[in-house]
Amino acid sequence: MVDSVRDEIEYMEHSPINFGGAMNTVELNFNAQCLLDPPGGGIDTWEAAVWAMQVHSAVFESATASGESVECRIGEKVRRLPVSGPSSAASAAGWVSAFWYAVICREQERMTRLCEVPIELLRESERIGEFEIDEYAYHWVDALQRYWLRRPGFVETLTEAIDLSHPDVATVADPEALNKLLYQPINLFYRFVTHNVDGFNDALVDALEAHKSYWTADEDRAKSTSGNVPIGVLAVACLAYDGEIPIRVRSDYLPIKLLDRAWVGEFPTV
Repeated sequence: MVDSVRDEIEYMEHSPINFGGAMNTVELNFNAQCLLDPPGGGIDTWEAAVWAMQVHSAVFESATASGESVECRIGEKVRRLPVSGPSSAASAAGWVSAFWYAVICREQERMTRLCEVPIELLRESERIGEFEIDEYAYHWVDALQRYWLRRPGFVETLTEAIDLSHPDVATVADPEALNKLLYQPINLFYRFVTHNVDGFNDALVDALEAHKSYWTADEDRAKSTSGNVPIGVLAVACLAYDGEIPIRVRSDYLPIKLLDRAWVGEFPTV
């Protein structure tokens, strides 16, 4: 798997058409490492998280840069990637994943740069990719950006994201995935920003149970490495941990050494 990751990262330097494959590969690698190392205590797991963060954020550096190329550190070296503009890889879903990986790795400057990505670029990327997503996703991105950059209208935008993610309104996403996977980080984030300690921990239990329920519902899902770690839930738990909300929940779905920043600063990432 590591060789595949290195190959996909190299391919990114050739063309933006390779960005999506690289994003998928580093996510698979991160999930595979967490399966082998549930506490997240190994350096290989941290490296996998950093690779996932670097690749995802590089896609948005490329999408927003001017000129013909942009320099991004991925792995052991700084690479020159072609500028893509809006692309199918630079979607709202890709942005959320990029933000979550930056949160998990505690890269605040990277989080800020991601939060400066225009929502319209994400919409244009969806049009280029010719796939449809529910409107709540854009409000969710907007809410996260307003929260981190301390822009006005955060509460209203988060409320809209919650309302629009209701199954009666959000009709594009699969209802089961919407309820058990996509909605859970939004609900957990709401508990975080209201600093409701008991409510947060209760919601964290619910989110982890929903994640397990989804990924163990049938044999095919149970075999998939995609269900090893709910990165959105983990990322919001990291925000809560850093915000001094006691995390009373322990689970193999929640790598404790990523939660408690054990590897942050271990090696250069930018």
